Amino acid sequence: MKHHDQVADAFGSTAAAYLTSQVHASGADLQNLAATFAATGGHASVLDMGCGAGHASFAVAPHVREVVAYDIAPQMLATVDAAAKERGLTTIRTQQGAAETLPFAGASFDWAISRMSAHHWRDVPAALKEAHRVLKAGGRLKFIDIAGIDDPLYDTHIQAIELLRDASHIRDYRADEWIAMLDAAGFDARVTERWRIPLEFESWVARMRTPPERITAIRSMWTSAPDEVRQYFGVKEDGSFELDAMMIEAKRRD
Repeated sequence: MKHHDQVADAFGSTAAAYLTSQVHASGADLQNLAATFAATGGHASVLDMGCGAGHASFAVAPHVREVVAYDIAPQMLATVDAAAKERGLTTIRTQQGAAETLPFAGASFDWAISRMSAHHWRDVPAALKEAHRVLKAGGRLKFIDIAGIDDPLYDTHIQAIELLRDASHIRDYRADEWIAMLDAAGFDARVTERWRIPLEFESWVARMRTPPERITAIRSMWTSAPDEVRQYFGVKEDGSFELDAMMIEAKRRD
């Protein structure tokens, strides 16, 4: 199975769980998104790349002219469609596809957003070049994702834990990696916020339907991790821990 198929399969079967997940459905970052677009005057067209169950799209939809919720998993898009109708969010439409090949004309959108998706993308630089292409002159980008860590010891552990939990995981990128990739794609970028996300272990693995042998491996990794690693991630007896997250804002160079 190719990676794109693996992502679509993994998140297709878990769409409902991601819609109702409190970790995904709430947070100051969603409030930040809503406030950003509330200040734009209601005329913006927005592309939500890797929309998942649609929480970022739902946050901005009341404040914009149009949101295209775009994802590789058809079941995720069906979940977004149903939830948008239920909530009366008429500005949302869905479209299926991969982040690296956007089926839109150049200069189609004022904004590109993404929340907790890019660590699954096969080729982030290609996706960012596509985002640059479909954005209008002066277009803006606002991405939220789990952050890689500057310290190699901590970073190696969290990447391994993430991959064990979810076989479609590729990489949580560090801030410097994001800035470099965005710069190469034609954006002026900066990290505007950093925070931590507490994860309750049982619901975290249940949401992804992680196989039992991989759950055992994750528990083993946390148990045998060096003290400083366990301390950094705030690992608890039940395996619950904290992830680093960040918000990146960028403007298209013309």
